[in-house]
Amino acid sequence: MEKNSFVTITGANHYYGVKPFEVGRIIKLVKEPDNEYDMDAIRAALPYIGKIGYVANSVNTVIMGTMSAGRVYNRFGDTAHAKIMFITHAGVICELMLR
Repeated sequence: MEKNSFVTITGANHYYGVKPFEVGRIIKLVKEPDNEYDMDAIRAALPYIGKIGYVANSVNTVIMGTMSAGRVYNRFGDTAHAKIMFITHAGVICELMLR
């Protein structure tokens, strides 16, 4: 049995802030292989809203105890889902929902 994997969603302030985030809500994670800034970029999105942030991939943005985008990138196909567990001033912590 695989242990739980958590990621930090960051960059929310560039979109809608933390307003769309709600504990228990399921978000969609979408790989962006053509992202010019990060080859391991994973976009966080909600239906009808679109992009709400990215899975953190920097030592400055990954909250301790969570995994970076680079560490989870090859653990799923083009998309995955994550459940919002905590909302903090530093980022949103989500549990990956991998089969």
